[in-house]
Amino acid sequence: MSLLFTPGTIGGLTLDNRLVVSPMCQYSAVDGVAQPWHLIHLGQMMMSGAGLVIIEATAVEPRGMGTPGDLGLWSDAQETALRQLLGQLRGLSGARIGLQLFHAGRKAATRTIPDRWQGEPMPARENPWLPRAPSAIAYDDGWQVPEELDEAGIAGIIASFAAAAKRALSAGVDLIEIHGAHGYLIHEFLSPLTNRRTDRWGGALENRNRFLLEIARAIRTVWPRDRALGVRLNSTDWAEGGSTLEDAVALAAALRADGVDYAVMSSGNIAPGLRIPPAAPAHQAPFAEAVRQRAGITAMAVGMILDAETAERILADGQADFIAVGRAVLDDPRWGLHAAAVLGEDMRWPPQYLRARPNNWTGYARLHPQARPPATAQQLDRPKSAAFDRPGAR
Repeated sequence: MSLLFTPGTIGGLTLDNRLVVSPMCQYSAVDGVAQPWHLIHLGQMMMSGAGLVIIEATAVEPRGMGTPGDLGLWSDAQETALRQLLGQLRGLSGARIGLQLFHAGRKAATRTIPDRWQGEPMPARENPWLPRAPSAIAYDDGWQVPEELDEAGIAGIIASFAAAAKRALSAGVDLIEIHGAHGYLIHEFLSPLTNRRTDRWGGALENRNRFLLEIARAIRTVWPRDRALGVRLNSTDWAEGGSTLEDAVALAAALRADGVDYAVMSSGNIAPGLRIPPAAPAHQAPFAEAVRQRAGITAMAVGMILDAETAERILADGQADFIAVGRAVLDDPRWGLHAAAVLGEDMRWPPQYLRARPNNWTGYARLHPQARPPATAQQLDRPKSAAFDRPGAR
């Protein structure tokens, strides 16, 4: 059996397999409330064959929204919509459902895709909100200078993360992922490039790590151990004087000690104009390996993992425990099912799509020449995965 399609455990949560749909912003919410698009998008992800689907970055307070189209989780209306969305998604497969919580920090108040692919600050005529950050340093020329957070502001945001996690629990979420990368607020506290504070929240590594650690502790007080808690963590700023992989390993170990169950390792995006090596397939897998081996934390690899063989190799080489796929599953919403076919695994398909299942029609081999058929026809009759056994299966 392939490693990708063996069951895996994150904290107190057991998944049918080790394939994860990475959180991907859809910029389609209204006042932070999920819309029909989210059901359509996430419904496809639930039928991808993955064992876990993580819902996009969700702001914990209004000024933490990156764009006007971001999801939010600070109001009753947002919580109700999330609960209804999860209720509809549960009937599609046995995949577990996670939610990523974030605060955009100084990168808040930007226009949504497709206004501009990389985003740009909202002009004054569109009534942008004032960003908040550890230090009053604008992201780039033409961007707002953020308000520097004081002690009360920091405490309020920490409390907002915990309050959002409590709402997520009420709505039925299985896993929380804290976004601590991509140049957003938590990453801004972690990096010396954006944190110029001289109080207990800045300066030494221990102080810069404090904000994320306090958020993780606050969430753990309301988030039960039978559900999973993780962090998307920056691995390196790719800049002289910025955060390093050594910093990330030390932080991952501290997070593990405070009850965080896993780390998914990303990198970059702290500032514009940095010289980042060209992205290559699985280019961030070594970062996952570093925290897995040196910090002893469950690790998730992410970043241009485009095919089944690459995912399987990362697991076989001990670089990660789980594989997170983003853009590839947007391109092919049945990525996991096709990956299983390539690896010779027999997964149960949604009954409505059985006509497209491997060996059920002669054109499949031409579309997917690398796919290996299951060993026997009996495998087709008795699938190994119960992901689609019944409506509402968990």
